[in-house]
Amino acid sequence: MHGRLALVVLLALSGCGGQTAVVTSGAPASEVTRTVEEDGRFIAFVGPRRQHAEMFLGVASTNFYVLRSWIDARTGETVHQLYVSDSYAGPERKWNAARDGQGRELRFVEISRNEITCERGCSYAEEFAAALPEEVLQAIAGGLTVYFSAISGAQKTIVVPGELIQKQLAAVAATRPGRPVAGLSGRAPPS
Repeated sequence: MHGRLALVVLLALSGCGGQTAVVTSGAPASEVTRTVEEDGRFIAFVGPRRQHAEMFLGVASTNFYVLRSWIDARTGETVHQLYVSDSYAGPERKWNAARDGQGRELRFVEISRNEITCERGCSYAEEFAAALPEEVLQAIAGGLTVYFSAISGAQKTIVVPGELIQKQLAAVAATRPGRPVAGLSGRAPPS
């Protein structure tokens, strides 16, 4: 249970700028990037960024989604998320729910909600995620559809191609406890 709590705390910190990456795989933007965080306690994987909408005001780091995964190096527990960055003008959306393509509710993770400006109408930036059970990811070869909804009534559909899911799961599988982890002195993470 302590491992799950630590993993939840890491997930919350990682969405709020609290990342403490110490090792980066150096993978190109089309591949999954691996980092070691919290002094080796967690191994994080971030898939390639994909736009879900036009860049907000031409800023490249807006309106994208990625798959994110974490392995607790001590327990081997693994969690996955579909992370979304959404910047927009107009009424505040307040994203608050997620479900998969079959209508099953997914655990929604609110990460941040910020007002950018209200000088000439308001604009906002929200970060949120849907927790993705690994068995669901493994069962979906052709891709995954996640529907997000907001208190404002807004809806957003994110379609994750199967190739991104396969890359993410392959990167995680290659680093599971019991296998050597590059960047950790060639040692397997403690179990």
